[in-house]
Amino acid sequence: MPKLSRKDLDSLEKYAETRQEFRQKVMEHKKHRRLPIGDHTALYFEDELTMRYQVQEMLRIEKIFEADGIQEELDVYNPLIPDGNNWKATFMVEYDNPEERKQALARMIGIEKKIWIKVGDCDPVNPISNEDLDRETEDKTSSVHFMRFELTPEMVEKAKAGSKISAGIDHPAYQHTVEQIAENVRASLVEDLD
Repeated sequence: MPKLSRKDLDSLEKYAETRQEFRQKVMEHKKHRRLPIGDHTALYFEDELTMRYQVQEMLRIEKIFEADGIQEELDVYNPLIPDGNNWKATFMVEYDNPEERKQALARMIGIEKKIWIKVGDCDPVNPISNEDLDRETEDKTSSVHFMRFELTPEMVEKAKAGSKISAGIDHPAYQHTVEQIAENVRASLVEDLD
């Protein structure tokens, strides 16, 4: 999947004109890229469209219009676009109640290492997490982790051929399995593969 460059982005003025329509398109797209695992965690799989939206929003919020500033945003978000042999995701721990979330994050230290995805009968793959910076302390983990699931050529082939994809978390404080991800999510993830 190609990385974003400045030519892929709208100017602040143009983006202001098209923002509502573009936002609706992205929100609809994201519905097919969310994989809940249990009641309190989810993987949000990123791609070129989700990252273009993120960059456009950051440029808008920060009022960035100079070339160097735009390039800095591209440099931050381009690594989250899949490379054709992997899936990249934002993992979120989701509790509405702040106190409940705080307690859960204290129990879930290391959860980002215990997530897995499995394609067909291949071995499960754990993600490479938080390559940008460490997101936990000795007291708690973060509610947001960035991860990359590297796939073997066999996994890519099987996913594209229609094999089921399952996922789960095997952490002492949070154990859930999704035996087969929803077809709309599976189809969307296959589009990330070369």
